[in-house]
Amino acid sequence: MTDRFAIPPIEVLRAREKLVLDHFHDEVRQEWDDVLATFPHPHYQIIPTLTVHDGDAEVRGYYHDTRVAFPDQDHEIIALRHSADAVIVEFWLLGTHSGPLGPIPPTGSRHRTRMTAYFVFDDDQNLIIERIYFDTLSMLRQLIGGLNLRNPRTWPLVLRSLRGLLAMSSNPDPRLVDTPPADLTA
Repeated sequence: MTDRFAIPPIEVLRAREKLVLDHFHDEVRQEWDDVLATFPHPHYQIIPTLTVHDGDAEVRGYYHDTRVAFPDQDHEIIALRHSADAVIVEFWLLGTHSGPLGPIPPTGSRHRTRMTAYFVFDDDQNLIIERIYFDTLSMLRQLIGGLNLRNPRTWPLVLRSLRGLLAMSSNPDPRLVDTPPADLTA
């Protein structure tokens, strides 16, 4: 297990940072084979929806579904930080909601949502998890906020969007909710 106080040598930090930046760049280009090559075993944890995408097929499904919803998805990196076992990236995720996002119907609105991703590495410097945090309410507010809420014809779309958001987080993955407390005695 990684010593949480031991920051790796600068060469390791630079290699991790390059891998993460390549990962971001390849996601925007939608070069999924290149993105997946950054992991020995692809694994995403999406904390706001309490979902896990584990393995090549599930992660490719996640990429497919998010690019159907936001075909023009892009990132603007705000900051990048290093820890003992991770690279932490704050960024804006941008995109136009052109297709369904799971049960949320497309609104045609653009969003710019602030996010944080933890790229966690094992002791052999392999990327083992990308764990993403963001506020779903601020994203949904932007997606629905682009609609004319004074027009009763948009109300069914707003209601379907809200129901869809609730449905997305109704079955939390137990790997994200049944977690033991951290052992901070070492």
